[in-house]
Amino acid sequence: MGQTIACANQKGGVGKTTTVVNVGTYLALAGQRALIVDGDPQGNATSGLGVDRAGLDLTLYEALTGAAELLDVVVATKIANLFIVPSSVGLAGAEMELAPTDQRERRLARLLAEVAPDYDYLLLDCPPSVGLLTVNALTAADAVLIPIQCEYYALEGLTQLIATVNLVRDNLNPDLEIKGVVLTMFDGRTNLSADVAAEVRRHLGAAVFDTIVPRSIRLSEAPSFGLPIALHRPDSKGAEAYAALAVELLARNGGQPSRAPATSPEARADAEPVPVGSARA
Repeated sequence: MGQTIACANQKGGVGKTTTVVNVGTYLALAGQRALIVDGDPQGNATSGLGVDRAGLDLTLYEALTGAAELLDVVVATKIANLFIVPSSVGLAGAEMELAPTDQRERRLARLLAEVAPDYDYLLLDCPPSVGLLTVNALTAADAVLIPIQCEYYALEGLTQLIATVNLVRDNLNPDLEIKGVVLTMFDGRTNLSADVAAEVRRHLGAAVFDTIVPRSIRLSEAPSFGLPIALHRPDSKGAEAYAALAVELLARNGGQPSRAPATSPEARADAEPVPVGSARA
């Protein structure tokens, strides 16, 4: 059964979606079968992988509200071995619709249990808030991956998130662990980035990944092309960082990639993103 990792931080703009899309891509290119679940109503992970949200009949919203089976929502991406459960703006209303239902915090966990055996990794992109969607993701996850922007107030946001993780662990998901912290948007030209990185490592030690993701124009522009960085600019510093992060994640899980993460255009699947109808397709 695949490992489910929620990428969470209630602070916006720290690189959650960028991390999910690019780590998922490099895991797939390393031979792992990966599923991204876009749990953010903004749908940036969906569009960032080239999926046209306007052309979708079914999204995570329909699955969460019981209008569709999750297997029918999964979409194949341009990357072989990489699939996505897309989001839509309708997901913004899901919290209110689910609020009066029984076991509302476990709705996503029940859905993912149906498809988890088909994947090596399930990566959950969380919205920048601690609402019902994020709680659902943390309840469904085996572990939490926390991106931290190398800027002021980084540790303050981390403290709040860890408190939320502890609440979920105490009340809903006792097996939830912190997979690690990823330092993002590092600017080597400033003392501030270096100071924040040092402070985070001082507080969290081995929980912080060795790989540091730099601030990168190429990473920022890749979503506008509907491509992960591996297909947009595989020779960029951002691409190198996320390839290294994927390898480090595999190593932390006691595994090794079946091959080195590919970075060439040949890694593309033959077809454009299409609904697969089943996670086994």
